[in-house]
Amino acid sequence: MESEIPSSSSQTPPVDNPSNTDNPPPQFTISPSIFTNPTSPFYLPQGESMGAILVSQPLIGENYNTWSRSMIVGLTAKKKLAFVDGSLPQPSIDTGVENQAWIHCNNMSWILSSISKEIATSIIYIDTWHGMWLDLKERFSQKNGPRVFQLQKSISALL
Repeated sequence: MESEIPSSSSQTPPVDNPSNTDNPPPQFTISPSIFTNPTSPFYLPQGESMGAILVSQPLIGENYNTWSRSMIVGLTAKKKLAFVDGSLPQPSIDTGVENQAWIHCNNMSWILSSISKEIATSIIYIDTWHGMWLDLKERFSQKNGPRVFQLQKSISALL
């Protein structure tokens, strides 16, 4: 004996039914303020792109100190310095929306568009802005400021 299956027109499946594939439940609730509040570190203005250039001169190595200062000013203006200095670490996976927003902003790496192609190839596989920043600082910052100043002063006296 066959059991009767109700026709689809006689019953509407509930929206919150997890087996209903036409109307799957949302994975998480998005708080619009995280993206639309200009004071949020995750805020990206309309039209913001990864290719935006923050500094007039790309990092080529010997201009690291000037470049890093210019980047700090630009990233501070965009409220993104916390991604670079490590004060805004990636949220845990359990936080959902904030983690996705962090990943989205972290992938908007203005660092890569502000350095020479040769240097960019050496840091492209570093996952975070903070990691990139530390790598560049370690390789290109002047370690002995007073000695550098003394040498620059000596060179200028020769001219």
